[in-house]
Amino acid sequence: MSRTALVAAALLALLAGGWFAQQHYQPTPAKPDALAALWQLSLPDAAGVSQPLSQWRGNLMVINFWATWCAPCREEMPDFDALQRQHHAQGVKFVGIAIDNARNVSDFTHKTPVSYPLLIGEGAAHSLARQLGNRSGALPYTLILDRDGKIAHTHLGRMPRAILEAKLRELGA
Repeated sequence: MSRTALVAAALLALLAGGWFAQQHYQPTPAKPDALAALWQLSLPDAAGVSQPLSQWRGNLMVINFWATWCAPCREEMPDFDALQRQHHAQGVKFVGIAIDNARNVSDFTHKTPVSYPLLIGEGAAHSLARQLGNRSGALPYTLILDRDGKIAHTHLGRMPRAILEAKLRELGA
């Protein structure tokens, strides 16, 4: 086999692998009852105070499934914090749902405070994220809900600030 043919075969294999991974990890539509379950959810914050997600209904919401051990999750949080502060007056609400325990989240927020609520979801949140379209279960996983409470956008992996800002503008922030 010639060197050119070998390089071409390697490139084809690389492209096929990339396509397969994208198809496999691409978020899927939420299961029919998952969004209703999300709105009925009440989770504790790091202080143990139960917070119903329904209290923020009517806002443009960015819900981020994350964990303290997830490097891309931690990397996007300063952008989320800045955008929460910037768009709060326009009715934009960020909420972090940790697939983690209260102690880890509390320790994390002492080192890296954020201006939006961080709720403790542990394993149940991981299951809910899967029902909401994160079939791979990878983190971070972000949903943007419109003011009617419907999913307007999903993003698996670290969400670039420019993409998030564009989506918020598109939805009226």
